[in-house]
Amino acid sequence: MSGGLVALLDDISVLARAAAASIDDVAAASGRASVKAAGVVVDDTAVTPRYVDGLSPKRELPIIKRITIGSLRNKLVFIVPAILLLNAFIPWMLSPLLMLGGTYLCFEGAEKIWEKLSGHGQAAEEEAAAADEDTIVKGAVTTDFILSAEIMVISLKAVLDEGLNDSFWYLLAVMIVVAIAITLVVYGTVGLIVKMDDIGLALSQRRSGLSQAVGRGLVNGMPKLLTVLSVVGVAAMLWVGGHIILVGLEETGWLPQPYEFVHHLEVAVHDATGALGGALGWLTNTVGSAVLGAVVGAVVVAILHVLPFGKKHEGESATAH
Repeated sequence: MSGGLVALLDDISVLARAAAASIDDVAAASGRASVKAAGVVVDDTAVTPRYVDGLSPKRELPIIKRITIGSLRNKLVFIVPAILLLNAFIPWMLSPLLMLGGTYLCFEGAEKIWEKLSGHGQAAEEEAAAADEDTIVKGAVTTDFILSAEIMVISLKAVLDEGLNDSFWYLLAVMIVVAIAITLVVYGTVGLIVKMDDIGLALSQRRSGLSQAVGRGLVNGMPKLLTVLSVVGVAAMLWVGGHIILVGLEETGWLPQPYEFVHHLEVAVHDATGALGGALGWLTNTVGSAVLGAVVGAVVVAILHVLPFGKKHEGESATAH
């Protein structure tokens, strides 16, 4: 009897160690996958604060909470099951889907530049300011869907590239961890950003001279931070979108020459710059990706806003509003 109990406990111990190892593997893979998607995460974090800009301070966090819930729903209910099914049955679709999302990011970045240069951006901001909360949340969650899809597909491809475990349940566990972790990081950061001026105001009213100085710095720095985030968001859209397209064209074999050109240029800069080779090589790749992203985005903007049929469509949309 005791021998059977010892054997059972031994089996349980082995299973527990295996489960712990699996949890460690999932956590490690989730971390590496999240890093791979960092560019889109930066983009997501930079884009979101504009949705609550100008609203009552009391409504900022409740709206961010609603957007956070919508983002989690996007990832866990729609995106993760969809990409895992695609990976199981038609895996070759992942790269084209990534490229489609990358094209959208390029368009978003180029459109913001076009709006700034053409003066259309002010009208868009006024329209956004007049929107009610439900409209704001719906718009934010819709944009989040595109960015979340990119994040999750990039994360999935990062795990698959490791070649360690491609079972459905392992991938599902990793994707769930990535979805929850990235959502909390993105919208937790957004919450801190949008409340930075309120925190600064509270600190500025304390007796401590240091607290007052830090508080005034936070209040005065908030507009500048939002401006920087806006610029970073546009740059991230062009860089990430361009890089996705660049890699996708090479992986699918549709047009490998742009990737080969940028890669050779990156290697040449890396080899020629010594200790700074790693950073400058990465910067070369980033600039090349951003240039491609700007070109692709400009083409889509021209089709939708500049060319005659694009202007007609835009006019019809404005009339409908």
